[in-house]
Amino acid sequence: MDKGNQTAVTEFIFVGFSWLMELQALLFAIVLSMYAVSLTGNILITAIIKANQSLHTPMYFFLTNLSLLEICYTTSIVPKMLVSLVSENRRISLWGCATQMYFFTLFGITECCLLAAMAYDRYVAICNPLRYTLVMRKGACAQLAIASWMVGMLVGLSQTSYVFSLTYCGPNRINHFFCDIPPLLKLACGDTSMNVLAVYLVALLFITSPFMLILASYLFIIASVLRMPSAEGKHKAFSTCSSHLIVVLLFYGSGIITYLRPKSSYSMESDKLLALFYTVVTSMLNPIVYSLRNKEVKEALRRVLHGMTFIKYIHKECRDG
Repeated sequence: MDKGNQTAVTEFIFVGFSWLMELQALLFAIVLSMYAVSLTGNILITAIIKANQSLHTPMYFFLTNLSLLEICYTTSIVPKMLVSLVSENRRISLWGCATQMYFFTLFGITECCLLAAMAYDRYVAICNPLRYTLVMRKGACAQLAIASWMVGMLVGLSQTSYVFSLTYCGPNRINHFFCDIPPLLKLACGDTSMNVLAVYLVALLFITSPFMLILASYLFIIASVLRMPSAEGKHKAFSTCSSHLIVVLLFYGSGIITYLRPKSSYSMESDKLLALFYTVVTSMLNPIVYSLRNKEVKEALRRVLHGMTFIKYIHKECRDG
């Protein structure tokens, strides 16, 4: 934001879920509960992987990054939304809005790229198992993760700078519960057609393109699995991919519907519900999906819970003794 482009608006007000005014307290309780489950689940997944040497593999390295990313992703939006739900303070400064948009975009784009990297990992593991340790060595995994974060940072910086180079001269009510790009562009003065085009280009390049890479990876995986002679081998191969595939469908499904559907079919109420889904619900479901559908994670979690039970038992015996 240069000095030649100062704006009359210095703060924005979130409209949020104002059409559900009588349900604000219930919505607060639901979102807070989902946020708590999301944080607990993702922290637990990260701790379990770090604590178990047997889980120090490329797949779990990417899963750790995904869990850390989900924590950051939800935290960039949910706390402010919770404050807006229980108080009259629904204001956010111009710089606060820019900061929130930057981090939301950063984490969202990074997750798109990271999910593509995870699909590539599964492709190599199933389609080229003899070369897996060579291709997916520690340095290569780190490079894929760093590249995902770097793309997220660059896209977040460019999109945020582009949006906030516009003039905002009122009104200042954002018809959303966070500073997302489409509702903010509607408040800008002057022609925003180039900005709208930029949003679509970014969505095509950094949301749709990774999704197409994921689809291509799974087409090769399915073809490879179908050629396996044993039913047990097929089941094992599909089971290692099912968790990732569910997470991809949850995240990309809502994201593509939100950002790539025709402008004529926009409804801000449905947009907000979709945004609530991909910012809170998917982050809550991801650790549950990986815990329930992953044998190694389930076994590690079982050992942790057993250890906690044993520690409580020893503590009780010592106290009673």
